[in-house]
Amino acid sequence: MAQPDTVTRILDTAEVLFAERGFAETSLRNITSKAKVNLAAVNYHFGSKKSLIQAVFARYLDPFTTRFHAALDELEARHRQDGSEIPLEELLETMARTVLEVPAERNSLKVFMRLLGLAYSQAQGHLRRYIQEEYGSVFTRFTELVRRATPELPDAERFWRLHFVLGTVIFTLSGLDALRDIAEQDYHEHVSVRDLVRRLRPVVVSAMQAPLPEPPAQQEAS
Repeated sequence: MAQPDTVTRILDTAEVLFAERGFAETSLRNITSKAKVNLAAVNYHFGSKKSLIQAVFARYLDPFTTRFHAALDELEARHRQDGSEIPLEELLETMARTVLEVPAERNSLKVFMRLLGLAYSQAQGHLRRYIQEEYGSVFTRFTELVRRATPELPDAERFWRLHFVLGTVIFTLSGLDALRDIAEQDYHEHVSVRDLVRRLRPVVVSAMQAPLPEPPAQQEAS
């Protein structure tokens, strides 16, 4: 039992410190000190800091990918019966529901979202490559279904909108505690995670379905 306990303790400590401080700012010494293990244990189980970072993400993304593929299978099977494309609202709702389910097995939704935001905001090229290689299939599948649901959008515009939506979701869900405090103190509302998602859903759907911006030449002429 000692080996799994050591691995779990290292991963639990690493994910919290990475989320709080960032990847570059968190040293292996910080992790070993807080996890109460020696550096040799980290090197033995993970080999390097890069591998440890990837292992932290795998704990979230492995169950997420499995569940999201299964949820998309169910959606596609249901809509295949009547020959209709899956509406954008259903796709986004399915993704949100899957995201909410996974952190119950891990630390918290806030940590998951902060880690995901850091993966794209910090200079961690190895991590983006790792996510693409190991989990790219589910995101490619989701993007293709979004393309079918938004045929009016040029590919480049859809790319930008999906990333704007992703940024909005990460910012909102990684700041859960602060948002709850503001809602409680300023508006006397007790807000659950599902309340936030319910309010977020029409915003991101509207962002994806907004009219195309005018071409630059028309903007300059107006």
